[in-house]
Amino acid sequence: MTQQIIIITAALFGMLSVIFGAFGAHALKKTLSNEHLKSFETGIKYQMYHAIVLLILGFNFKNTTPSIYWCFTLGILLFSFSIYGLVLTDSKGKKLRLLGPVTPIGGLLLVAGWFLLIFEFIQYS
Repeated sequence: MTQQIIIITAALFGMLSVIFGAFGAHALKKTLSNEHLKSFETGIKYQMYHAIVLLILGFNFKNTTPSIYWCFTLGILLFSFSIYGLVLTDSKGKKLRLLGPVTPIGGLLLVAGWFLLIFEFIQYS
């Protein structure tokens, strides 16, 4: 894992959260229910929060372990992107139920990333 990969990943996730946020606020606002919009926004928020954390970790690269990077990266993909898929397919009446169990796995990976960050901080303090 290189510093460049971490920062690029963070920037990509940050950029996509802005694009998805604009897409949700404008294009999807007309077609999604309020409940669907709130779920979509939850995915965007968590994606952006963790993109910022990845960016900070990238700039503090010497203290970042690959396991933290992978927990956050896979967590974003599984948590946020499964929410996007669930919302979009449900709004069309064709909910992809197989994505339902993916969301909590992504959430667990995000929690694991935070746990590893705490552990790493305590270990190097």
